Amino acid sequence: MKLVAITSCPTGIAHTYMAAEALQVAAKAMGHNIKVETQGSVGAENVITEQDLREADGIIIAADTKVDKSRFAGRAIIEVPVKEAIRDPKELINRALSAKPEEAPAKVDLTEQVNQIKAEEKESRSGIYKHLMTGVSFMIPFVVAGGLLIALGFAIGGIYVFDHPGSFGETLFTTGKSAFALMIPILGAYIAYSIADRPALVPGMIGGYFASTNGSGFLGALLAGFAAGYLVLAIKKYLKLPKTMQGLMPILIIPLLSAGIMGLLMVYVVGEPVAFVNKALADWLNSLNGTNAAILGIILGLMQAFDMGGPVNKAAYAFATSTLVPGHASPIMAAVMAAGMVPPLGIALSTVLAKRKYTAAEKEAGKACWALGASFITEGAIPFAATDPLRVIPSIMAGSAVAGGLSMVFGAGLAVPHGGVWVLLIPNVVTQLVPYIIAILAGTVVTAGILSFVKKNVSETSGSKVQYENVQGELKL
Repeated sequence: MKLVAITSCPTGIAHTYMAAEALQVAAKAMGHNIKVETQGSVGAENVITEQDLREADGIIIAADTKVDKSRFAGRAIIEVPVKEAIRDPKELINRALSAKPEEAPAKVDLTEQVNQIKAEEKESRSGIYKHLMTGVSFMIPFVVAGGLLIALGFAIGGIYVFDHPGSFGETLFTTGKSAFALMIPILGAYIAYSIADRPALVPGMIGGYFASTNGSGFLGALLAGFAAGYLVLAIKKYLKLPKTMQGLMPILIIPLLSAGIMGLLMVYVVGEPVAFVNKALADWLNSLNGTNAAILGIILGLMQAFDMGGPVNKAAYAFATSTLVPGHASPIMAAVMAAGMVPPLGIALSTVLAKRKYTAAEKEAGKACWALGASFITEGAIPFAATDPLRVIPSIMAGSAVAGGLSMVFGAGLAVPHGGVWVLLIPNVVTQLVPYIIAILAGTVVTAGILSFVKKNVSETSGSKVQYENVQGELKL
């Protein structure tokens, strides 16, 4: 049988490609052919063609972001969160192949089309997490590029690089600041886009711009994005124009009304209250020390390891990125990155320390975890957590809590939002570098120690449903 699939996660980095790989391996093992289109951070790859659709016996969409389904009109689609494709790809494939064509008729009349559009619109009004993660997924490249360029500017031009306008280092620094300046408007724009599609981009972007200039920042952009999206839905639903003027709605009426209302809303309603909340939050964070700082670091560490790239993990990461200010190191960001590196690193160390408790394929997978953990890709722990969740998840949460807590106690700060150990080599990126490395190592050792103790020997866990296979020399889930 032939299948087609789309995978897409909020960040477009790890889950997108892990889900694609899991589906490909499962399909091969079941004797089927599958083409998986990945909609990742670099855009759509391995794009599904019209011929692929004509030949497809099943269609799968494994995504946590907004995916355009118009090309699948009239076809039965199995739509699930991206993690479902990682956890149980064979069951997903069986569901796709057993879906009956009559569940989604090839031809529908005008009434059915209208009802379908209304149903999709109703669906778009739910799923706050989905809308938020769509905005975050578009924002993250700006955050990462901006943070790293600022760090490189400091590395080349020194800590006072901004005092030398026109120099190479200052140019990189300014470019990074520009990317940072754009991340807030982008967040607002694409939250709105997820809710109400392209007409909501203008008010969402304008609301995000106001948020970036009036002190309401990240929280203001969140509110602006949701307000703009639902505002556009309301205009489309309740504003009725004569048929002769319907063509003006997308190009004049919706942009004009929504942009004007959003400007008024951000100035007179959202701006000052949210700016006050941001200031209070910043003052509170700056006042943290000792036990209070440790508790916050522990909580952030637990969140990072709990679902390894899922909603809780992303909430902690989004909070950390909101504390980044160009040219300043954030203790919250440092704690979150340290905690996010520990799960794969701890598992990798455990596969070395307790070899009898892992299969040969798992030991090979452990080697990959060294690189994934060092690169701040927490998702590298997912295959092991899926195999033995009751032992693995508490172990990695304990290690991440230690790393996050120690990072906060040591007063470590991080000026960039990503990069793992590789950015530690850049001058002025990390404050309290040696203690920060100690925090990461301590968390890694705690996870490895607990996991090596609680794991059973391979002979006692051979009944696990999730198996690792070495296919064509590459590790696959």
